[in-house]
Amino acid sequence: MFRTTIMLPQELKLKAEEKAHRLRMSLGEYVRKALRDSLFGETKGKTAKDAFLSDRAVYSGRAPKDSAKRHDDYLYGGNAS
Repeated sequence: MFRTTIMLPQELKLKAEEKAHRLRMSLGEYVRKALRDSLFGETKGKTAKDAFLSDRAVYSGRAPKDSAKRHDDYLYGGNAS
């Protein structure tokens, strides 16, 4: 490992320390984890959660039969076809 010095605004450092404390880890561990998550999308071999795939909302009403073909029209309006 390499020792690195970075300059942080006071508010950012305080928030990072608070978050690290809540997660029961050192500030150094928290910064390394945040960098790993940001750069590689994973932490210790676990894939980061994808917001789209973790959405559990389900629409139970009637839907048009051509919704796969014309989804842009239904989502954004207009005539994409």
